[in-house]
Amino acid sequence: MKISTKGRYGLTIMIALAKGGELKPLSLKKIAQSYDLSEHYLEQLIAPLRNGGLVKSVRGAYGGYKLGRPADEITAGDIIRLLEGPLVVVEGDNCDEVTKRKLWDKIQRAVDDVLDSTTLKDLAEEDDTGYMFYI
Repeated sequence: MKISTKGRYGLTIMIALAKGGELKPLSLKKIAQSYDLSEHYLEQLIAPLRNGGLVKSVRGAYGGYKLGRPADEITAGDIIRLLEGPLVVVEGDNCDEVTKRKLWDKIQRAVDDVLDSTTLKDLAEEDDTGYMFYI
């Protein structure tokens, strides 16, 4: 399983909003500059996040984006699945060997558990500690 730049940059947007967007809206330009990312690419990612209710836009001269729900109500799984679609450890269900199938299922449950038990608040609080999250 590999998370694409859509998922990784989407998490970056959401972490930035969780850290600073609750007080006032953040522009994608500011997020792009802070994390040295392409503003154009972030613009492509914000639409599904907005359509999925994870962010809301604020219009005006000091507008930008804010979280659509509190950070402790949004999980990493919500963000990744919205941008990446369903995550599967092994493509296809045609594994005939029961032992291997049990292993893949166990790994899938572990990945789902980590994604669904890690909130955006958790990520925002741990982001500056130097930890790198690999899924």
